[in-house]
Amino acid sequence: MKIITLLNEKGGVGKTTLATHIACGLAVRGMRVLLVDADPQGHATVALGLQKEPGLYDLLVRDAPFKSVLRFIPPKAYQIPGQAVNGQLFVLPSNVETRNIANSISDSFAVSERFHELESTIDLVIFDTSPTPSLLHGSIYIATDGVIYPTTCEYLSFDGLVESIKHRAAADTHRSQWGLSSISVLGIVPTMYRTKTLEHSENLKQLQGQFGALVWEAIPQRTIWAEAAAIRRPGFSFAPESQAAKDAWGLVNRVQEAIASVG
Repeated sequence: MKIITLLNEKGGVGKTTLATHIACGLAVRGMRVLLVDADPQGHATVALGLQKEPGLYDLLVRDAPFKSVLRFIPPKAYQIPGQAVNGQLFVLPSNVETRNIANSISDSFAVSERFHELESTIDLVIFDTSPTPSLLHGSIYIATDGVIYPTTCEYLSFDGLVESIKHRAAADTHRSQWGLSSISVLGIVPTMYRTKTLEHSENLKQLQGQFGALVWEAIPQRTIWAEAAAIRRPGFSFAPESQAAKDAWGLVNRVQEAIASVG
């Protein structure tokens, strides 16, 4: 089982959109995937057609069993029309109670210990996180094998990216004290990219100049993303022949390649 986390200490950069598409895409491909909504807004929960509820809080604070908090997502909610889904997708929901987890746990290994109960039943855990760092983030860092950083090509998003990278470095120092390896940086994903704007093109060059091959192909801003979200479906299910669907599958391909290299 691998655990990956999407991080950026700036809201509105596409973390939830990427997390849900990665989760759905890899489930289509045959993996047993658990998407963990670790944001009190509960948008990953809602995006997959569920009601907000305190699943993550119940798991970590009330010590609820996984069988009572995991929600199975029927394949018809995300499959490509006419094609089979070869894996499974589960969601661990969130609601406003998630913000209280940081004040209710004191063990840095709380997330790691609970989620490794799933070693024999889940292939990949994906954490969709809130932009506000907390002790919950610290516990997620301890459990995480690799991170993906979504970012728009704008100044404030870059600032959030820098802060996230600093906190990952601090987490690695903490991990080393426990004999754990460093967290792998799988990639930096430029999102909502506007190809015809000078600001975005110049900022993308700056990002590529600083981080090189870690910067994945930019995902352009397209109306399909918003239209698909409105009916709670991934873009490749809503409009499978669209360019947005091709962009989404390109992202899924990169993630699949990246997690295969994580030890």
